[in-house]
Amino acid sequence: MKLKSLFLATVALGATVVSAHAQEITLRLHQFLPPQATIPANAIKPWAEKVQSESGGQIKIEQYDAMSLGGTPPQLVDQLVDGVVDIVWTVIGYTPGRFPTTEAFELPFMVTTGEATSKAFHEYCEKHCADEFTGIKVIAWHGHGPGLIHSKRPVEKLEDMKGLKIRGGSRVINEMLEALGATPVGMPVPAVTEALSKGVIDATTIPWEVTPSLKVSELVGNHTGFSGGHGLYTQTFLFGMNQASYDRLPDNLKAVIDANSGIETAAMFGRTMDAGDKVGLKIAEDRDNKIVTLDEAETKRWHDTAAPLIDAWVEEMSAKGLDAAALVEDAQALIDKHTGM
Repeated sequence: MKLKSLFLATVALGATVVSAHAQEITLRLHQFLPPQATIPANAIKPWAEKVQSESGGQIKIEQYDAMSLGGTPPQLVDQLVDGVVDIVWTVIGYTPGRFPTTEAFELPFMVTTGEATSKAFHEYCEKHCADEFTGIKVIAWHGHGPGLIHSKRPVEKLEDMKGLKIRGGSRVINEMLEALGATPVGMPVPAVTEALSKGVIDATTIPWEVTPSLKVSELVGNHTGFSGGHGLYTQTFLFGMNQASYDRLPDNLKAVIDANSGIETAAMFGRTMDAGDKVGLKIAEDRDNKIVTLDEAETKRWHDTAAPLIDAWVEEMSAKGLDAAALVEDAQALIDKHTGM
C-alpha cells in the first residue's frame, strides 16, 4: 500500500513539473541598437530580467539587438503587428504617417528632460493615440532628453546651418532642419556612424546618450545645444508587445506584464536616457571637443525660425480630421506639468 502511495505521489509530482514546464513562455524581443547602447543595456535588459523574475521563471525573454533577426528599423512595427516577434523597441517616427497624433511631441522646442518628456508623452498617448496602435499592447511610450546637433564644423549661429547635410530621424524633424537652413538627410540612427565617416552627412541630430555607441564624438568635433531648458527636438519611442502574444498569456503572467507597463516604465526609460546623456557629454568633454550652448538671444532666433512649423503641422493634421491645435496645447501642458514648470 505504501509503495502504491509513493508511486501515485511520484506520478502527481511529475504531472506538476510537466504542467509547470508547459506554461513556460518564450518572448522574442527585437530592437535596432547594439547591446552596449544605453537603452538596450540599462533599460530593456533590466526590464526583461525583472519580468522574468516576477513571473517565477515562467516568462523567458530572448533579447535580439541590432536587428539581428533581420529587416530594417522601419520594419520593426510590422514585425510586431504581424507576430514575427513578440516585443519591439523602436522609434515611432521611422514609420512616417502611421502614428500622426504622436508627432506633436516632435515639434521644435517642446521637450525638456528625458524623464519629464517620457511621462508627458505616455500620458498624452493614453489620452489621444491608443487607436493608432491597434494590434499592440503598449508597454510604454517615451521620449529622450534635449536633442542637439553634432557636427564636423562648428554651429554657433543660425547661419551656420546653411547647406549643412544633417541627419534627421523623422519627417517632422527633417522639415524643421530644412526650415533652419540645413539639407536634411533622413536615416535610422544605426546608419549614422558610416554616414559620418563616409561624408554622406556633415552632422547629425541625436541626444548625448546615443553618441557613445555610435562613436559620434570621435567622428565630429562640435556639439551645439540650446538655452532655456528645452531641447531642439525629441524622437518618440514605442516599447510594445504583440497583442495576440499578450492575449495568449494566462492571467497571472498578463499581470506581470501589466505591472511592468505604464507611465512608471516610461519614466524609467526616460531616466535611463538622462543618465546616458551625462555619459555621452563627458566623453566629448574628455576629448576636448567644442561644446556650444547657444545663448538666450540666439536660441530665440532658432525658436522663432522654427515656430511656423507648429502652425503648419496643426493645419496639416486638422485637414486629416485631428483637433491638432488642442493636441499641441495638451502636449505642452503635460510637458510643463511633468517638468514642474
